[in-house]
Amino acid sequence: MLILRCPAQLQLLEETLRKSLPTTLPVLGTVMTVARGNPASHEVLVDSWPHFGIVLTRLRPEDHKDPRDYYINQLSVFYRDKGALQALLEGTEAVTREKAFQIMGMQDGLDEAVQEVASARGLKVK
Repeated sequence: MLILRCPAQLQLLEETLRKSLPTTLPVLGTVMTVARGNPASHEVLVDSWPHFGIVLTRLRPEDHKDPRDYYINQLSVFYRDKGALQALLEGTEAVTREKAFQIMGMQDGLDEAVQEVASARGLKVK
């Protein structure tokens, strides 16, 4: 996963996400915040640039104080295909299993993908 920090990249991503509202809403707000100074200490990750399959926003890992606090470790996601989401959940360092987390998104299939990956790993999902 690539962390976007360049203002031009963030602006282009923001414009692209606006075209897919309302499903991009969970990540669009964070992209806008990061592009405008990032007072909340978030980061924006994509699987590739400029043709991304998934966008993930989260609090910077160094700002996590309590690994059991899933409110602090809140992830927002927008994906173009379910395979990109499953790849994110199964094999990247972007989603750590050592910390409790919650994942938010507005797309159909998000819950099923999370349940599939969790059950394959023997994890409990609420």
